[in-house]
Amino acid sequence: MADAMATQSLIRLVTWMSPAFPVGAFSYSGGLEQAVADGLVADADGLRHWLTSWAEYGSGWNDAVLLAEAYRAFGDAQRLADVRDLAEALGGSQERHMETMLQGEAFLTAASHWPHPVLERVGPRAAYPVAVGAVAAAHATGLEPTLAAYLHGALSNLVSVAIRCGVTGQQGGVSVLAALEPLIAEIAARAGTSSLDDLGTATFVADIAALHHETMYSRLFRS
Repeated sequence: MADAMATQSLIRLVTWMSPAFPVGAFSYSGGLEQAVADGLVADADGLRHWLTSWAEYGSGWNDAVLLAEAYRAFGDAQRLADVRDLAEALGGSQERHMETMLQGEAFLTAASHWPHPVLERVGPRAAYPVAVGAVAAAHATGLEPTLAAYLHGALSNLVSVAIRCGVTGQQGGVSVLAALEPLIAEIAARAGTSSLDDLGTATFVADIAALHHETMYSRLFRS
């Protein structure tokens, strides 16, 4: 029975983080498109360094901390509302706010196919990591596996962005994802024991690129 439940949880995480799950992640680059245009990311090695910084010191880390807090708070309506409001307030630019809120709203809509009272507690709008954390906790998928799945999904999407921007081919993209596996596991473990006191970023260049993207003349992505 325990093995069957673990398998069911794994299947749900794979489904929720699949590129086919209708959150519209393919529309967003988190400023990576601007970084490519500015020559900051020009090849697979540069992409790996950019994504490592995003996950360790940037919005990827903050998302992991917020997801963990939402996971722990899923049964407490006030605590969940507090992290929901904090996550929205941390959207540091117009596009970053749009990216996380629209994906979160789309995730909650799609997650209604797995009915649970947590959907009423979190409401129809929440930042993406908060939506994922609350729903995942309601279905007991495990905090660390959920964090790993979320980070892998986000990084996979950014690799896809880089491929579409001509930074690398598919083989190079796969090599980057393979190289990031230990980092994903390490951050998932660290975020699993984090608190909101651990929020914070130090990726100023990435943040500025995300701001500049708002006025990029010709672009493929919404952020």
